[in-house]
Amino acid sequence: MNVLAFFSHPDDETMLAGGTLALLAQTGAQVHYLCATRGEGGETGEPSVCSLEELGKYREQELVRAVQQLGGCSLTLLDYIDPRVGPENKLYSFTDNLTYLAGEIAATIKQFGIQAVITHGSNGEYGHPAHVTSYQAARLAVESFNDRAPLFYTVSAQFEGHPKPHLANPDNPAHLVLDIADALEQKTQAALCHRSQQALFVRRASREAGRQMSVAEVIMRLESLHRASPLVNGRLDDPLANALRSWAVQEMPVPR
Repeated sequence: MNVLAFFSHPDDETMLAGGTLALLAQTGAQVHYLCATRGEGGETGEPSVCSLEELGKYREQELVRAVQQLGGCSLTLLDYIDPRVGPENKLYSFTDNLTYLAGEIAATIKQFGIQAVITHGSNGEYGHPAHVTSYQAARLAVESFNDRAPLFYTVSAQFEGHPKPHLANPDNPAHLVLDIADALEQKTQAALCHRSQQALFVRRASREAGRQMSVAEVIMRLESLHRASPLVNGRLDDPLANALRSWAVQEMPVPR
């Protein structure tokens, strides 16, 4: 099976779905990664690992190493610039041209013969406008194939007991909840590749715990998927779900 993992920024692939993607690679799936930006608007680390001017190039190399850890087959970066965070932590998208972005995603689907697309949820996890843009453009790309459309899955789907409720997409109920223990070491090593963002990874958890947490401690052990297309009517029965079923701890089909 050929799978496309499309995300907005370097590290989204790891922190939101690294275990799932590594498990798919373990089953023999060819997982192709597509990233919209090089994360130029992110943090430079504590202490800084590079200057702001060098951040995009630095994060690109972090992403290359992370994809290797996850067993990825290929990595393509688009040429969008990740905007800097604005006043009062305001976040921005990297484009308002959904049609053009959808065309780029569709071209990648054709190039690699993609049978399943995995991307951000419809709520952008914590409402990030760039994540919402990626979801909307990916949906347009998938729909453009009509009856030849690949499966369309989104990450961090909502379920009771989500390990990080602030990251769950409330409009995307989970169809599969996976225990990623068999890929936990790969996911952890991939997260460690994203050195520039490690302070960001642990900040919230450290504040809540009242002590400094490590990257390994904040890695989600449960990951969840929502099948956005085709609509679910009963038990999931498709190549991606079947490939992951042995790691499923919950299956929650949602009728039409």
